[in-house]
Amino acid sequence: MWRHLAQAPRFSIFGFRPSFVIRHSSFVIRHPAQAFTLVEVLLALAICAIVLVAINAVFATAVRLRDKTTGRISEALPVNQALDILRRDLKSTVGPGGFLAGDFKCDSQGMGVSMGLSGESGAGGLDFFTSSAVIGPNAPWGDLQEVYYELKPPADRQQVGMELVRNVNRNLLATSGQTADTQLLLSGVQTAEFECFDGSQWRNNWDTSLGDTNLPNAVRVTIQLVAKPGEDSAAFKPLEMIVPLGSQTTRSNQLTSARSSP
Repeated sequence: MWRHLAQAPRFSIFGFRPSFVIRHSSFVIRHPAQAFTLVEVLLALAICAIVLVAINAVFATAVRLRDKTTGRISEALPVNQALDILRRDLKSTVGPGGFLAGDFKCDSQGMGVSMGLSGESGAGGLDFFTSSAVIGPNAPWGDLQEVYYELKPPADRQQVGMELVRNVNRNLLATSGQTADTQLLLSGVQTAEFECFDGSQWRNNWDTSLGDTNLPNAVRVTIQLVAKPGEDSAAFKPLEMIVPLGSQTTRSNQLTSARSSP
């Protein structure tokens, strides 16, 4: 049996040095206090420094990757939005001869005249009627509207490239020219080409008021963006989108025939 248990400090010539003493009737056990040596402390500090350097390198790489990914997404977002709007308008194209529907024009004379526009940039464009308008409670317009896509010089003269804009006219019953609602879709555009497929070949122009009696089978849009500083413009591939219009044309003709039949 234990008869005596005590912890008592012990003093030495060089100062206070605690030790633990456990007394028993027949023996005494001493446990002197232990401390790290200078070599052990330096070794631990070196290991911690190596680990911190490795963590810092991984963190810096992750931050650079995040910034690069965020930049790529920010650059691609306006392009995707512009192509989505253009695709939606083309998929909802209304053929000529219908109610409140006008001509389909691609790189032709008279584009944007009803909006008070006449192609300021001098480049080709696309002017057509579509049913992609959003009906709202605060506007007395239907879902039919006229849209005119064109390239315009940027408002900021220091900006490189041109601007792809979307001009909209929703008041199709007006007897005089209307002021277009101009929307900026994409900036930094070098060229924007619109081509129409007639069933056998791609054509740079189309005008239902001058001989083309119906909509083209498809429309191909090619957009070349301006290369950034340090990028090779020759290796910078253009954006291309093909939107078929055949089914929409057939449906428009069927609706027109159904309305005209007794």
